Amino acid sequence: MKLDEFEIDDVFTTPPNKISEEDIINFAQEFDPQYMHLDKEKATQGRFNGIIASGIHTLSISFKLWIEAGKYGEDVIAGTHMNHIKFIKPVYPEDELYTKIKVLKKQATKRDQGLLTVLLSTFNQYEDKVFEGELTALLSR
Repeated sequence: MKLDEFEIDDVFTTPPNKISEEDIINFAQEFDPQYMHLDKEKATQGRFNGIIASGIHTLSISFKLWIEAGKYGEDVIAGTHMNHIKFIKPVYPEDELYTKIKVLKKQATKRDQGLLTVLLSTFNQYEDKVFEGELTALLSR
């Protein structure tokens, strides 16, 4: 969709994505090698009672789900920034995450392009919000 096709307060909901323990460990080994993402025994003794996904992993899944929704399509030029990133609740192996995307702002910057800001809110299968963040991208108009 082009920038001008989005309306303020539009809401889109993605299909769910199940996260496995293997997914969590593989991501953490490469990008966030902390014990709560890698060491099942030590993580079980900690505050989360088991391995949890990295917040960066949860953010990445949220972004992936939004992109896979196909709303930007070929009209996206580039992401420009993210704001107000919040890791609200832990994500555990076998959680099914989906993301609701709400259009917050759109602003023309040139005759043929502009900025779109959306709020990504990601939930697990229990309807608990686990992540929230604003994403701004440069789109064709």
